[in-house]
Amino acid sequence: MKIFSALYDRVMTWSKRPNAPWYLGILSFAESSFFPIPPDVMLAPMSLANPSKAWRLALITTIMSVLGGLLGYLIGATAFDAIAPYLQESERYWAGYQKAEVWFKEWGVWAIFLAGFSPIPYKVFTIAAGALAMPLLPFTIASFFGRGARFFMVAGLMKWGGEKMEKNLKKYVDRIGWATVILIIIAVAIIKLK
Repeated sequence: MKIFSALYDRVMTWSKRPNAPWYLGILSFAESSFFPIPPDVMLAPMSLANPSKAWRLALITTIMSVLGGLLGYLIGATAFDAIAPYLQESERYWAGYQKAEVWFKEWGVWAIFLAGFSPIPYKVFTIAAGALAMPLLPFTIASFFGRGARFFMVAGLMKWGGEKMEKNLKKYVDRIGWATVILIIIAVAIIKLK
């Protein structure tokens, strides 16, 4: 079944629309404080579809992600007690929050820089930084460089991989999609059996 190739074609079409950068910016902002889907899922196909705009798209993603991170910081600083029960309900988020606390104690502001490449969601780091009263200016600077490094790397891979990457991705997208579904099912089954 070619479900994923049809989805891929649709995403590539959407990524060429004039208002796509707005959606990318909104997603980047939301993901940094409360939304679960990372902006890479839009940034990569948009950079692939428009290689000449890849750096601009990475900059939009970075700036909006940092602004969303500031909202996450504000949530952590002013409303942590209200959201803590929701974090604790999710084993992934609560474990990530506890790990973020440890990283802040060990590495300080460098933890935010590393958060751009961590499997722990960035929003967990932003909320933790606010809850732990990390100084705002170092938080913002580290967020900009950490998130920027990640997004410019994604955009660069798409820009320089270009046509060859798109051909290979299109050729194997259904296999990759089904393999991902199978891996998710296996991971859920393993978690449930524990």
